[in-house]
Amino acid sequence: METIGFDEKVAIITGAGGGLGRQHALELGRRGAKVVVNDLGGATDGTGASSSAADAVVTEITEAGGTAVANYDSVSSPEGGAAIVQTALDEFGTVDILINNAGILRDTSFAKMTDEQLLPVLDVHLKGGFYPTLAAWKVMKENGYGRILFTSSAAGLLGNFGQGNYGAAKAGLWGLSNVLTQEGMKYNIRSNVIAPIAKTRMTEQLFGGMMDMFAPEQVTPAALYLVSEGAPSGETFTVGGGRVGRMFMGVTPGWFAGPGATPSVEDVAANADQIMDTDGYIIPDNLMDELQQVVMPMFQGGN
Repeated sequence: METIGFDEKVAIITGAGGGLGRQHALELGRRGAKVVVNDLGGATDGTGASSSAADAVVTEITEAGGTAVANYDSVSSPEGGAAIVQTALDEFGTVDILINNAGILRDTSFAKMTDEQLLPVLDVHLKGGFYPTLAAWKVMKENGYGRILFTSSAAGLLGNFGQGNYGAAKAGLWGLSNVLTQEGMKYNIRSNVIAPIAKTRMTEQLFGGMMDMFAPEQVTPAALYLVSEGAPSGETFTVGGGRVGRMFMGVTPGWFAGPGATPSVEDVAANADQIMDTDGYIIPDNLMDELQQVVMPMFQGGN
């Protein structure tokens, strides 16, 4: 089995002062990467700030013989995203890997949600994935190399009670990654997503002791594979407790009313079983793949 290394690669990990981000940073440093450890140092709801979390991880990496620097900028603004990437450029001259991991929680049921709960979560998760990636993208495109990983969640991809803000932001990251997969192809920039299950400050609030069987270090191997030179692109992995699985969107053949036909509401209701039937589904790689699924019955006479 070939060892996967990151010698001389420059990696940025946001939200790396604890939990998953810390584990990613430590392992990348151990495997030879030069690491920018970004963390604002706030509480799990996004309030407050401190340099101590990022500094502690940098110390761990350097004491183990690795190379790392700290960054304390917020991921949620264009200026913050640019400053995070600029730290990598100033210290190491480039950026090869970006793991978007920063996050906060402000959970409540949908009917009770206010702007104070919605907007900061969108800022940190969705904008916090967008702005550092935008700044890093320009460098990666010029270099003809880049590996980007977004930390999504089953709460976004599948839903979870009381997390409308968090779920919307996490689903948005999945959509962003899919776009970057297409736009990054000719520049050797690969973008992927993980939906981790791990014990962190945030998940302990939700699930308590049940999370003891899901150590953060069990997620890191899949994360590092997805930012390695041999990584795929456009994939989503569910990861936790020593298990790694592929998550994907499938499109069924559905029901076709016939060339030029405009089905009625009753037609759709009458054919709901066929529409929902998953036999013969495809996993489209892009919009054109899905469009082909729509167009093909038009030339086959429908069913």
